[in-house]
Formats: sequence, structure tokens, C-alpha cells
Amino acid sequence: MLSTGSGAENNDARKFLAMTAVITSGVIATAFLVQSLSSSSAQTPTRQLPEYTASGELVLPKNFHEWVYVGSPLTPNALNGGTAGFPEYHNVYIEPGSYEIYKKMNAFPEGTIMFKELQLTLPGQNPDGSRTEPSGRGYFPGALNGADVTVKDSKRFADTQGWGFFNFNHHEPKAPTAKVKALNECAYCHIASAKKDEVWTQFYPLLDK
Repeated sequence: MLSTGSGAENNDARKFLAMTAVITSGVIATAFLVQSLSSSSAQTPTRQLPEYTASGELVLPKNFHEWVYVGSPLTPNALNGGTAGFPEYHNVYIEPGSYEIYKKMNAFPEGTIMFKELQLTLPGQNPDGSRTEPSGRGYFPGALNGADVTVKDSKRFADTQGWGFFNFNHHEPKAPTAKVKALNECAYCHIASAKKDEVWTQFYPLLDK
């Protein structure tokens, strides 16, 4: 017959088991907290904010092809009397950190960068500028053609109601820096017709909230 030990020994054993359970629970809780923080950090990218030269020109944003793609409106020359103001696909991207804030707040935060890379269509084969490819008749992306960028900064761009508009050439290569455009060059049209905060969200379901 096995001895069950003294009462003191049993009390010590129970205390040891209780202490072990507390330590184990603490380790599990800590591991869970670290994992949660890591997941949260992974879901909230570090923001890429605009950079300016000493003279106030915007520096061409880097790695914009890795940003969140929101859409590509198209206004080809052939559908606009041969002289479209923007005869290209407008491949639009938003800086990822700003997009995460926009999703939560339903508002574009200060420092938001919208990048519009311009891309011509392939030469047309039909009167409307379209062409026929294996997938059917339509318009197809061709050569790149410069870029436009907008930046939200209510103080810096107060004259254009909070957004600065920049062009980095209407040809390749893109310019390394660009001066802000005057109100009557870009902003006036956005102010008059863009659906939300000078952004054409009506064309981009990802932003149209």
C-alpha cells in the first residue's frame, strides 16, 4: 500500500501545482499578447509621407507600384476629337498607410499621397481608336507617359483647399521633382467635380464610401 504522505506534504504539492499553473498561464498570455501586437503591426504599414526639396518641390514618390491600386479611368484621344486633355489610362495608387487610415476613418488623413501613372493606349486600328486583339475589340495599355501626384496637406496647400497637385512630365522618364500647380491648372476641376475631398471617388469603388 502506497503512502499518501503527510498533510504538510500534500499542502506543499498543491501550492506547487497552483504556482506552476499561474506561471504557465502567464507565459501563454504573454505569448498571445506578443502575437496580437505583431499581427496588429503587420496590418498597419508604416506610412510613406511626402518628401520635399529645400525649394518646396515634391520629390517623386518611391515604390508606388507596391501601393494600393484603386483604378484606371481611360480618356483616349480617339473618343475626344483627337485632343483629349489626358489621352491615357490613369493608373491610380494610394499610399498604403494612408489607405488603412481611410478605411477606418472614412476620411483622407493629412499626408495622403495619390499617385496617377499615365499610360497611353496601343495604336488604334479602328476609327474609334480601338484595336482587335485575341481577347476582343477594345483599348489596350501601351507606353507609359509620365505621372500626376496629389498630396493632402491642409496648411501647405491652403490656397487649393488642402490638396497639392503635381505633374512629373507627360512623357517618360518621369521628372525627379515637381512644382505645385496653381489653382486654375488642376485643383479647380477637382474642387468643382470630384465627389469627396477633391478625390474622384465616384470612379474608384475601393474609395467610394
